[in-house]
Amino acid sequence: MNAAVTFRDLRKSFATEAGSTVALSGVNGAMAAGRVTGLVGPDGAGKTTLIRMLAGLLTPDSGSIELDRTARVAYMPQKFGLYEDLTVEENLTLYADLNGLDRTARETRFNELHKFTNLGPFTDRLAGKLSGGMKQKLGLACTLVVAPNILLLDEPSVGVDPLSRRELWQMVRALQETGITVLWSTAYLDEAERCDDVILLHDGAVLDQGSPAKLTERVDGAAWRALLPESNVRKRDLQRAAGRLPGVVDAQIRGRYLNVVMGQTGAAPDLSPIPALKGVTAERIAPRFEDTYLAALRGEGRATALARTHPDTPPTPKTNGVGQPVIETRDLTRRFGDFTAVDKVSFTVSGGEIFGLLGPNGAGKSTTFKMLCGLLPASGGEALVAGFDLGHARADARGRIGYMAQKFAYLGHLSVMQNMTFAGGVYGLSGKLLAERIEEALTTYNLHSYTDTPCSELPLGIKQRLALACAVLHRPAILFLDEPTSGVDPITRREFWGRINAMADEGVTVLVTSHFLDEAEYCDRMVIIYRGRLIAAGSPDEIKSAGGSKDGASLEEAFITLVENYDRDHPP
Repeated sequence: MNAAVTFRDLRKSFATEAGSTVALSGVNGAMAAGRVTGLVGPDGAGKTTLIRMLAGLLTPDSGSIELDRTARVAYMPQKFGLYEDLTVEENLTLYADLNGLDRTARETRFNELHKFTNLGPFTDRLAGKLSGGMKQKLGLACTLVVAPNILLLDEPSVGVDPLSRRELWQMVRALQETGITVLWSTAYLDEAERCDDVILLHDGAVLDQGSPAKLTERVDGAAWRALLPESNVRKRDLQRAAGRLPGVVDAQIRGRYLNVVMGQTGAAPDLSPIPALKGVTAERIAPRFEDTYLAALRGEGRATALARTHPDTPPTPKTNGVGQPVIETRDLTRRFGDFTAVDKVSFTVSGGEIFGLLGPNGAGKSTTFKMLCGLLPASGGEALVAGFDLGHARADARGRIGYMAQKFAYLGHLSVMQNMTFAGGVYGLSGKLLAERIEEALTTYNLHSYTDTPCSELPLGIKQRLALACAVLHRPAILFLDEPTSGVDPITRREFWGRINAMADEGVTVLVTSHFLDEAEYCDRMVIIYRGRLIAAGSPDEIKSAGGSKDGASLEEAFITLVENYDRDHPP
């Protein structure tokens, strides 16, 4: 292998208020020249620390990094420094100035970047007015103002919809064809599967590395699926039960199928202990790269969190209010000046339902979400939440809901306990009741060991747990979740959804937005909003059918097809 970058025995620790945290503990690896290498691992695994070392922004405590001295390295961090009050062109000009690009060269380069990113028509638009996907494209363009030999991307697709994510990948592959070596850090295993090579990090150490195909071969025979029979038993209950079966590493619902990963290759799952699945046999299927990841963690004894995603004692389902409409929109509309962001959207959400609100960046999904939370008034139509008309009683409705924002507004210098106390006060809790609710949340969300930790020092997965704990301190009847698992690893995502399923079992209504459509399979029903309009509605299986997906196809494929079909039938 012709390596563009080689690193050996990299070690790095950081001082914290609690003492010292080991970020990397003897990491070895290489990036093959002209290839896309995926850097995979959960939050806190050491991905960002490694990338910053390769970019020359951090010095290792020990170890070495070797690369061609003439190579130009470009680095796009998770939160790229766009200036939102500057236009697209002004941002590009700023980065050209910082890189010393002369005016003759920058005109040629800007034209190339406009074509490459399709941002040409938006050069005069403020960066703050761009959709999430367009911001990522602009960030990449600024990174590429001077063409690099090595490109380091730190989770570039977090918060980006499937269409924009596909476009980012097309752009990176086009860069690869010019000979550029790319490192793509991600917590999404479907992205890692697209890479040429993968380095799997966990707890600051390399668990495995190689091509996705080679790594997946090691768990060939561990993945199985069973066709679910027609039954009144909810799919999430079957998933929970399957996850507790002996020898099962992971169980997930994918449409009409139950997918199971076994801890031992060649061992078929015995589904007979589950009454609704008696007589159902599983067939062996090709494993996904995510199955490889989970099996690797299990093999290292590091998948203890998986046990928490399938609790031994499921909650007793509550029926009071379940099935009755608790959220209703009728021709809901929102205009900003002459621009209609949401155009006569109508749907109903029933009590105890997990309901998905999906759509590309800039489609009107977030605007709809904010109107239903009472954070933004409607320009037309009606919205009722918990029986309250948001046109007249937004404050009353807000008292019945819990809201977890995509970017949890924690106070970084305050501890977990202080943040929870503050959040409880916002919801009107105090005294003994507040103390009892906080203690209950600390236990439920496994936060006791972090009570005195400043929130700024928490890993992303723990921050997400804290955000959810704060959102439900007052025991809301309706829970609004805005991109709740953006950027978290598969185990944290499963743990999170295990908790959401348990709350839905207890009668809580959940409205969730997500760009990661694998997890939209958890929803009972969903709608897709695009260009301000509702273009599809139904269960995950019904959405797949509407998108023309074949049996077993992904929800993401159906989503992209539905959006592209709408553009074809309704030209902008």
